[in-house]
Amino acid sequence: MKRWSVLAIVLMGALLMADGASYAAPKGKIASETFFIDASDPGIKLHVRNKHRVGKKAFPAEKVVLFVHGATYPSETAFDIALPGGSWMDYAAERGYDTYLVDVRGYGRSTRPASMDAPPEQNPAFADTADAVKDVSAAVDFICKRRNVDKINLVGWSWGTNIMGGFTAQNNDKVVKLVLYAPLWLLKEPPPFSGTGAYRVVTKEAARARGLRGIPDARKEEINPQAWFDTWWEANLATDPAGARQTPPVVRAPNGSLKDAVEFLGKGKPLYNPLDIRVPTLVILAEWDQDTPLFMAQEVFARLANTPYKREVVLAEGTHTISVEKNRMELIKEVQRFLDEKR
Repeated sequence: MKRWSVLAIVLMGALLMADGASYAAPKGKIASETFFIDASDPGIKLHVRNKHRVGKKAFPAEKVVLFVHGATYPSETAFDIALPGGSWMDYAAERGYDTYLVDVRGYGRSTRPASMDAPPEQNPAFADTADAVKDVSAAVDFICKRRNVDKINLVGWSWGTNIMGGFTAQNNDKVVKLVLYAPLWLLKEPPPFSGTGAYRVVTKEAARARGLRGIPDARKEEINPQAWFDTWWEANLATDPAGARQTPPVVRAPNGSLKDAVEFLGKGKPLYNPLDIRVPTLVILAEWDQDTPLFMAQEVFARLANTPYKREVVLAEGTHTISVEKNRMELIKEVQRFLDEKR
């Protein structure tokens, strides 16, 4: 008999100490390994990073988790960045998890096609959601084979929720639990961009302005400290040397996700059907999110009608990028609690 959880809206206070000292200390040294695996399409290598406790080689399926990024920045600057409180991947690894991240083609350290070295208008958009689902599928197969398991946990952020949601809808048998962090869903009006061109560039100033949206003016430095942002921005540039060499330095991102936003989400056409998801699912976001507002999470949550159980959590005092803000540990701890729980 199916068990359904009540919708849990948890408004969490801003209790995180700036140095992260209120959180558990590491339980052991963490090993980090890097792989470049073959995508399903020829000529593409996908960057996969693995972190786990030193000396530990065997993990049950429920202790393996894969993270994927959103539409603009690579996975490591959300899930494996050394901000106060520590790396999200390290946090899970310290608690006995085998943690992985993957960069979709064109992002981070994965293969960037030649079209990203030409002016963007000379080539069409690439790395759409269908491509990204194929890339995640390759990563899941690699991880399952490596650890001799038949399924793993998945965590997606923003556009990554369409990737992980789409993969799960097609492959429930390969997923233990699903986390949709800041879920992207149907838009109420067409987006203010065309989605044309192979890629786009983001400057530091534009990234900073976007990251502050939704935060009250008097609290912007408190919630999203400039020093934290600078660390995060430099980490992004390190994954895109060609962009970093431009004047001013930029981060380049494929336009496939924007193309999908125009052709699907902006026209009321979902990229996957939540009704097809049949695994325990957490929907989580922050209250000041301007990119994927609360109505999107609520619509996704309502459509998750075939999960064994589901939960929606709203975190206080954070934006779309709460994973790199003052209250980041509230997000990390809540996701960890969901992955750990036995039902």
